[in-house]
Amino acid sequence: MIIKFILFSNLIFNVIITYMSKIYQDGTYLANNETWHEEDSPYKAKWIQKIIKKNSLNPKNICEIGCGSGETLNQLSQEYDKKINFFGYEVSPQAFEICKNKTKENLTFHFRNLLDEKDKKFDIAMIIDVIEHVEDYLEFLRKVKNKANYKIFHIPLDLSILNILRVTPIITKRNTVGHIHYFTKETALRTLEDIGYNIVDYFYTSGSVDLPNQGWKSNILRIPRKISFLLNENLCVRVLGGYSLMVLAK
Repeated sequence: MIIKFILFSNLIFNVIITYMSKIYQDGTYLANNETWHEEDSPYKAKWIQKIIKKNSLNPKNICEIGCGSGETLNQLSQEYDKKINFFGYEVSPQAFEICKNKTKENLTFHFRNLLDEKDKKFDIAMIIDVIEHVEDYLEFLRKVKNKANYKIFHIPLDLSILNILRVTPIITKRNTVGHIHYFTKETALRTLEDIGYNIVDYFYTSGSVDLPNQGWKSNILRIPRKISFLLNENLCVRVLGGYSLMVLAK
């Protein structure tokens, strides 16, 4: 009976994962997220610039794996002008239709999976809010490792005491934005280290505090998050949630 239950559970899990993978191909994700989160791109670009500057990196080229609307790359390409060449890779046809129109001299987009191209390597590869969507994220991270000298990850930290107690925020993220894996700071960093990444730098980003239109519940928590983060960053993130992790790795 136990074996049958395990087999049935695995079957249900595989069906769910297969469905989650298809939503980026069949238009479901676009229907739920019409802008493909383009409005958050200036905010993300700001933090990416910070980690590049903080660590004195001087890349000649930067790619983004899973570039979505392409607006984060567009923001960066404007900031760095022609000093850096930017390349976006996207496998969703709906997202590619959005980002391809932003092509310019120092910014190009490609409708294919960079991980399938053996000879491509960049100074920096950006993986921004991606691994929580990928079915086999461990194998994905292994393949990403050799695609650039440095990797910049942005990872939502969905596992907090508040989210676990309420449950609804985690399920909502799963249903609306396709999160199928959930992390704390510790599990995110340990995952990268286990695969062989060298963590160079990391810090929290505070989307729930800094970004507008987060919903009334997030607005209520905005001030408690700000105050508690000033007192103890790790405890605030672990208890109240609402933060992501920006990581620079080699």
